[in-house]
Amino acid sequence: MTSSNLIKAAVAAALGIALGLIYGWVINPIEYTDVPPNILREDYRADYVLMVAEAYQNEIDSETAARRLAVLGGESPALVTSSTLEYAKQNAFTENEIQALQNLLTAMQTYQPQGNTNP
Repeated sequence: MTSSNLIKAAVAAALGIALGLIYGWVINPIEYTDVPPNILREDYRADYVLMVAEAYQNEIDSETAARRLAVLGGESPALVTSSTLEYAKQNAFTENEIQALQNLLTAMQTYQPQGNTNP
């Protein structure tokens, strides 16, 4: 290969990479929608658990709260809530939010799953 062919190949490769990056990052980037909560970043997981805690404050339904927390993975609802409570204390959540998480944690620590009543 001559040096002019190598230069052309290098320019073509660089141009292809640049166009690919522009297309992938600007023109048509990946957009996640309807993402299951178990793959969320820690701050979004904390927001999800906080929403569960706020819903629990309104509903006072441990079964529903535990089911909502179960979508976060294999950890127990109490462990998920406990780690979120620690995150909330470290990241300046409001007192009302911390209290809601504390109430949810208390409920999840004393929660006993109901047996399946469906035949």
